[in-house]
Amino acid sequence: MAKKIVFTGGGTVGHVTLNLILIPKFLKDGWEVHYIGDKHGIEHGELAKSGLDVKFHSIATGKLRRYFSFQNMLDIFKVAWGVLQSLIIIVRIRPQALFSKGGFVSVPPVVAAKVLRVLVFIHESDLSMGLANRIAYKFATKMFTTFDQGQGLTKAQHVGAITKVTKAADQGAPEPEEIKAIKEAFDPNLQTLLFIGGSAGARVFNDFISNNPDLTKTYNVINISGDKSLNGLSQNLYRVDYVTDLYQPLMDLADVVVTRGGSNTIFELLAMQKLHIIVPLGKEASRGDQLENAAYFEKKGYAPQLLEPDLTLENLEAKLQEVLADKDAYLSAMAGTTELKSPQEFYQLLSSAISQKK
Repeated sequence: MAKKIVFTGGGTVGHVTLNLILIPKFLKDGWEVHYIGDKHGIEHGELAKSGLDVKFHSIATGKLRRYFSFQNMLDIFKVAWGVLQSLIIIVRIRPQALFSKGGFVSVPPVVAAKVLRVLVFIHESDLSMGLANRIAYKFATKMFTTFDQGQGLTKAQHVGAITKVTKAADQGAPEPEEIKAIKEAFDPNLQTLLFIGGSAGARVFNDFISNNPDLTKTYNVINISGDKSLNGLSQNLYRVDYVTDLYQPLMDLADVVVTRGGSNTIFELLAMQKLHIIVPLGKEASRGDQLENAAYFEKKGYAPQLLEPDLTLENLEAKLQEVLADKDAYLSAMAGTTELKSPQEFYQLLSSAISQKK
């Protein structure tokens, strides 16, 4: 019988990235791979761009909310319809397993797979589960976690962060022309700060840089903004909306990174052993997961945090001096971490779990 697996997850890049890392490994080992998502979601676009030999199945999806909204009534029917669509899709495919990276679109396929007695594996990147994974956990065979969840979740297995990022840059690769141009615009006597706010950028960083022109008098500044209108290279300042191939070269240029508290980004910085300061999204703009992530990293000695209301030029300067003064301690803590796994290690772990549960 052909080996078949279904992936699901979407809504943000973070809910798709791990799937895109794992899928080629399953394809290489002869698996037939399917993906259940929303054709209007980021998962469809990212999968199309990847060029991977994967059959995409679109379903209806509704947002799950923790608060009362009349939209919830409509979305309940969307989720129910999504479950029915997923049941039909999974019956036709007859996979050995389903792997979910979370996001609202993942709930119907997870429920359907459980009903059809298909193995369900889910992955949680944050210290506290999002609502979608809270629901999915009830139907899961096993949940893999980036953070240690303690003893309460009996189906959880702590595996650490799965990242293909490493500390060592490719020393043999030629320097991109864009990097040469940036270096010419930067002052070699100044340290370089890189601001990154996740896949969509962070308006607070963009506004901070725009409103504090004096920042570029004392630092070279790289701003991965998520906003194409800001793109440009000027004296001591490089602003770009989105990068792929330039991501690692830009990180290599930076002495310190100022980042949001999304788990994917901060664990990549940990893997690179890059000094960083975390400015987490507050509870007014999220469910508080970034605050928890930032507190965890601070407790582990990987990086300090600076709360968004405290983000001023004076406070940032003080925090930067603190990081640079304690550079050796931060680098030592990051170098000694055991919370990272390579994609190949996780693929072997997941494959083994599927085989054992068959």
